[in-house]
Amino acid sequence: MQNKRTHIVVVGSTNTDLVVRTPNLPAPGETVLGGTFSVVSGGKGANQAVAAARMGGKVSLIARIGDDDFGRRSAAGFTQDGIDTTYLFVTPNAASGVALIAVSETTGENSIVVAPGANALLSPEDVQAAEAAFDTARAVVLSLEVPLETIQRAAEMGAKRQIPVILNPAPARRLPARLLSLISVLTPNETEARQIVGMGAANEEADLETIATELLMQGVDTAVITLGAAGALIVTPDGIERAPALAVKAVDTVGAGDCFTGALAVELASGRSLRDAVQFAGAAAALKVTRLGAQTGIPARSEVEELLARR
Repeated sequence: MQNKRTHIVVVGSTNTDLVVRTPNLPAPGETVLGGTFSVVSGGKGANQAVAAARMGGKVSLIARIGDDDFGRRSAAGFTQDGIDTTYLFVTPNAASGVALIAVSETTGENSIVVAPGANALLSPEDVQAAEAAFDTARAVVLSLEVPLETIQRAAEMGAKRQIPVILNPAPARRLPARLLSLISVLTPNETEARQIVGMGAANEEADLETIATELLMQGVDTAVITLGAAGALIVTPDGIERAPALAVKAVDTVGAGDCFTGALAVELASGRSLRDAVQFAGAAAALKVTRLGAQTGIPARSEVEELLARR
């Protein structure tokens, strides 16, 4: 039975997603006539916080919103999910973050452009102000839609307390060694993993095991590379292991990686093994992709447990 008191601190972004479903994603310079439009709560940090809360975690979110309708809507959603908003800072002179998202009706794949707004103003001082939350946390979850120096401070505070620090490295970039040295588990997708190690589009011939080995050489302690329908690759100094995915019909992959990371954090913080935590997180993400919306599509813990029991 999940420990409802497992405390997770999430530091990251909160956005409002403006989503258009379309028969196919546009190529550069192409205009595509889309279909249904929807407004959905999103943002990597917020998605991860909601996922962790729905998996049974006690979640504190450290983030910034604007003093606008989008920000108020986001805050109300967090309260509804039981997330602690003590450290959800309101920025009067900035807009809340917004993401423009096109989702393919055929594959569920997506294309996203983010206007950070208040997310870009989340500071190391904001993280420091939340020190009391870190003192009782069992894991820290981070992503890269807020300033890197802020993520660095949060990683330092988590590592100082010897609790798992989990980084979902998106949007992807090359990361400083001093940050990687503080990360317990890195959760990139394949594209992000390639970009982190400098084996991107110009080096597509590099296989996953080569990329995984390079991640370890760059100072990563443990990585879980998510591969969508192909499952995940668990990378540790002891070796590389594939974790299969559950077969589902994907309708919307937006937020799937965030759902995976939030669920993984709760399981690791509760003392589950890495392999078991990856299996559980994979099932949570599998359910998410069968549903529309970044946060609206995140399942409850009972649904994930039921899926695993059936499979």
